[in-house]
This record gives sequence, C-alpha cells and structure tokens, in this order.
Amino acid sequence: MKIPKRIASVVINSLKGGVVPRIGLPYITVGRETEIAALLHDVDIIADGGASFRFIVGRYGSGKSFLLQTIRSYCMDRGFVVVDADLSPERRLQGTKGQGLATYKELIRNMSTKTRPEGGALTLILDRWISTVQAETAAQSGLSTNDAGFANQVERQIFTVISSLNEMVHGFDFAKLLTIYYRAYLNGDDESKSKVVKWFRGEYTTKTEAKADLGVNIIISDDDWYEYIKIFAVFLKKAGYSGLLILIDELVNIYKVPNSITRQYNYEKILTMYNDTLQGKASYLGIIMSGTPQCIEDTRRGVYSYEALRSRLAEGRFAREGVQDMLAPVIRLEPLTSEEMLVLTEKLTDVHAQLFDYTPTLTESDLADFIRIEFGRVGADSHITPREIIRDFIELLNIIHQHPEIHVRDLLGSESFTFAESTPEPSDASFAEFEV
Repeated sequence: MKIPKRIASVVINSLKGGVVPRIGLPYITVGRETEIAALLHDVDIIADGGASFRFIVGRYGSGKSFLLQTIRSYCMDRGFVVVDADLSPERRLQGTKGQGLATYKELIRNMSTKTRPEGGALTLILDRWISTVQAETAAQSGLSTNDAGFANQVERQIFTVISSLNEMVHGFDFAKLLTIYYRAYLNGDDESKSKVVKWFRGEYTTKTEAKADLGVNIIISDDDWYEYIKIFAVFLKKAGYSGLLILIDELVNIYKVPNSITRQYNYEKILTMYNDTLQGKASYLGIIMSGTPQCIEDTRRGVYSYEALRSRLAEGRFAREGVQDMLAPVIRLEPLTSEEMLVLTEKLTDVHAQLFDYTPTLTESDLADFIRIEFGRVGADSHITPREIIRDFIELLNIIHQHPEIHVRDLLGSESFTFAESTPEPSDASFAEFEV
C-alpha cells in the first residue's frame, strides 16, 4: 500500500519515540477487532441520539492510546467531531485552581473533524454551520442570497437551532453567543467572531470582561465545563455532524493526586458523566477514558476507591481471561499475539522502506526470528508490550538501513543488540498519602 512520505515519517518517528501517531494509523492497525467492533457499536448508538461511556484498561505500552487514536480516525470518517485530552497534574476533571477548566480548554483546542484532523476546528465548525443553513434555505425556498427575504429565512432557521438549546443547563447563554456569532458572520465582524470563539474556548477569566465584550454575565468554569460539553454535543448534531466523541487518556494522573479529597471530587465528576450517559441525560455524546489496571482497580486510591463507581464498573462472576463481556463499561486490553505482532512488523517494514526509498531486505523468516527473540525474553509472556517490540523493531530497521553490510541474523544473534527497557508501572509506594 502506497503511503505518503509525510505520513510515513510521522508514523515511524512517533512509534520510535514511544507515542501514537495522530495520522496514518490505518497503514499499521493490527488486531483489536473485537474492541474496535464494540466501540463502533457505541458510535452507532451515539449517532442515533444516545450516549455511551467506556473505560479502556491496559498496562503501559499495551496499546490504549493506539486504540483511542484508531477510534478517533474511524469516528471522524463517520462525520463525528472528536475532542481529546491527556490528563496531567495541571489538567484534571475537577479542581479549585483551574485544573478542570484546563482540561476543557485542551479538549476544545483539539476539536477535530475529518477535514481538520489536527485540531482547532471550532471556527471551521461554526462557519460551516452557518453556510450550510444558508445553502439549505436557498434550496428549500428557491430564493437567491441577494433576495430581500433570504436573510430573514436564514435567521429563522438559525434561531430554530438556537432555541432548541435554551432548555439545557446554560443553554440560554450558549444560544445567545451563537446569535452574536451569526450576526458577526453576516456583518463581516471578525473581531466579534473571535470574541465568541474566545468565550467558547474558556479563555475569559472574569465575568466582567465577558460582560463588557459580549454582554453575557457568565463564563465557563471548573465547576460547569462539562455542562457546556453536553450542549456542544447537541449543537453539533444540529449543525450537521453525527455527534461528539470525548477521549480522555492518562487517568493515572488522578490516581497520582496525593490529596484523597481531591481524588474523590474527580471520581465524583466521572460518576456524573457515567450516570448522564446511561440515564439519558446526555445525547449524541460518547466518552472514552483510559488508564492502567492499577489506576482503575486500586480500592485505596484508584477509580474503585469511589464506591459508587466500583459497584457500577466491577466485573461480574463470569468474565475471565480470554472471555470478556465487550458490552461492559470496562474493556480490558488483551496482549497482542505473536502472530499479530508479526503482521505489524511486516507493515512497519513496508512503511520504513517507503519512507527511505529502499527495497526491503528482511525476509519473513527474519521477521519471525525477531518476534521469537522478543517473545522469548524472560517474563515476556506477561510483561512485554507492543510499544517495546515496536521500538526495538524500528531500531533494527534503522540500523540495517544505515549499515547494509550487517546481516540481520548476525545482529539479532549478537549480544550488542539491546532490547528496549520496559516501563515500570507505578506502585503505591511511589506516592505518599497526604490528607488535608
């Protein structure tokens, strides 16, 4: 399969660096068919007006982020708007010093569509919505854009969408800002448009500033940012998209919070999101969060330390290794098999060769030898991850390409070939417990 060099470069460099590329995933996707099928079933429900919430659980390097990015690509192709964020010490779901708002800002900054997959799609979405309404009005009414009654009919259509948001929490203010944006769009007032976009991005710090600029006496805050996400989901559907998908990675950063009360507030926010999606309080909205088994299942400081979540998420009596309920809220990633990793090395060999313009010299036997050596390491059956194997393999490809005189079998058989170190998972001892 021919792959553009720009994309091949992103794929190889990202994987070598231990991170997941945001583009080019279809060229290297292997396995995870059941997990992808389960998540795509959720996507169909969201497009029909429902909502869903899933946890993806797996060890460091097991492919959580890869699965999230794969679903991201699928959903954008299906007409969804996707927002994603990695949690960090500065970005949480709830905070008193702007940490929750920081997560909202990151989500909106990364707002992506099929035509703007790299993020920053908010302005594009708003402009596309208005131009779509204008085109539909022209088609239905037979009027041209210069006719006297055309603007009134467009405005009527715009307000039909806006008024439907008024009944939602904070919907009135959201609708008022859409009205300001629409009128600024008509008048070519780019300054007012940018002020509305600034407000939607959560960048106003005081109500006084927002009141002076836009005439609204409210700003998005740590406490209510999620309510605006729900409004966005409904608006996006009315603007012609299939719905909104939220991807939140690195839940371990909540697990690492030393203060137990702060952790509980964050888990309470997760519970609110979970209940909203399952009880029909949210529409056209999907939420996927990912983390390590420890940050989910630890009953002292993980998600399961919040009893209301543990009772909802804990597995039943019948699930076991190799037999998962893919309709359950928690999807646990099984390790990729040696056969799947062999297919992945074949794909990576092809991408690497296209990037550097050479004919691959590795044979299927060479690839099999590499996989056998990797899986033959002590403890590999339970500890080796795709991330480590991929990093090792790209290093192997780089060395062979730069040193064609070296035979791959000599390299694999030598003591000089060092394997990637596995990333240790944090233990409870890594974080002291402080109570405030």
